[in-house]
Amino acid sequence: MAVSGETVSNKHVLFKNYVSGFPKESDMYVATTTTELKVPDGCNNGVLVKNLYLSCDPYMIVLMRKSIDPRTFTSYTPGSPLRGYGVGKVLDSRHPGFKEGDFVWGTVGWEEYSLITSFQPFFKIQDTDVPLSYYTGILGMPGMTAYFGFYQVCSPKKGERVYISAASGAVGQLVGQFAKLMGCYVVGSAGSKEKVDLLKNKFGFDEAFNYKEEPDLNAALGRYFPEGIDIYFENVGGKMLDAVLPNMRFRGRIAVCGMISQYNLDKPEGVFNLMTVVYKRVRIEGFVVTDYYDQYPKFLDFVLPCIREGKIKYMEDISEGLENGPAALVGLFSGQNVGKKLVVVARE
Repeated sequence: MAVSGETVSNKHVLFKNYVSGFPKESDMYVATTTTELKVPDGCNNGVLVKNLYLSCDPYMIVLMRKSIDPRTFTSYTPGSPLRGYGVGKVLDSRHPGFKEGDFVWGTVGWEEYSLITSFQPFFKIQDTDVPLSYYTGILGMPGMTAYFGFYQVCSPKKGERVYISAASGAVGQLVGQFAKLMGCYVVGSAGSKEKVDLLKNKFGFDEAFNYKEEPDLNAALGRYFPEGIDIYFENVGGKMLDAVLPNMRFRGRIAVCGMISQYNLDKPEGVFNLMTVVYKRVRIEGFVVTDYYDQYPKFLDFVLPCIREGKIKYMEDISEGLENGPAALVGLFSGQNVGKKLVVVARE
């Protein structure tokens, strides 16, 4: 076991250069340096963390592109570790809010040990009766995205008709279950028979379909929603969004969480049915989960009991070892994951 002040090897996943199209494993590489297991002198409020779990998330492909507008996001720096959400254990701290031995989650480097100097977001884990890995997903950023996107952006009512694209992913699987808890009719789409079966048999969706087997998405949505869609939780964009719009009900709501079908395109696809928004009075609202981090305790008060009482099912797709991080992340964009994709760096 490493001790404070000891110098140890520190493996990193480094970003090679900006990408276009889908990222490849060769756009990242693994390198090893050394790290002293203490916060450096002069680094006031710094926290040294041993990373345990790293989250693979769709937004990371956006950070692999050179930022056109740095006010929107900050791209990765070539030659530096990838950044993302992770769970770790504090080894040394000069921050009054964290002490040695605390478990934490927030933004960390893709490496074995990270020195944290920016704490937006960064949370101490208080509840450890659930798996720590859950804080990369259902109890972390994806869970909050699903909760606030559905309950606050969509303003759902009992009995409404809800459609979720990319429904078997970390966010979609939770939105569907939240909607069922509300008494809604829920349909999800995914990209394989295995995922469709999971949506219906594990996560409790009323219906689900494989979008790859549907030559006419507009017609498919008409079959599942003959009276139209009240709420669309948008994760895909492009042709899917265009097919949804004519199927929306009067005063329907669309929460725009992401558009994974567009992330690999140099020229995004157009949307042609936007006049539907006007004459059906549809509200489309984009949102970013960081806007809701101050409400994290409210989120935990709702979700933790649901987990403990078995009201929500959750599925992880785990890769072992930091060296397998690039393959895990790349696989996310070709639909290889089933459930929340994460990388185990070390077991707690």
